[in-house]
Amino acid sequence: MEYQEVEKAVGLITVEIIEYVPNSVVIKTILKKSTGNISVISFDSGEGLTEKISPFDTYAQIIEGQAEIVIEGNAIKLVTGQSIIIPAHKTNKINPNGRFKMILTIIKSGYED
Repeated sequence: MEYQEVEKAVGLITVEIIEYVPNSVVIKTILKKSTGNISVISFDSGEGLTEKISPFDTYAQIIEGQAEIVIEGNAIKLVTGQSIIIPAHKTNKINPNGRFKMILTIIKSGYED
């Protein structure tokens, strides 16, 4: 699959950049650089992301619907417009909670605590 950024210097309606696909998680990278990336993700009902640990802080913002993000076993429910910073080196996962869309921003500035 070929990577293609969205057009620069053009106004975007972020929630419309990506669509839902039945029984799927869809990821579209808006901007990808060696220092980090910004992605928009859509989750169909019943879909989530399994537990992982990232070496970088990750900023997650819900742009449609609601989500449950679990950090080190602590479940945090977020709705449209809310966001959270997922700390580096901590276990985290995204649980299914109906259809939703989010933006994930990762800044690769080093292995910081």
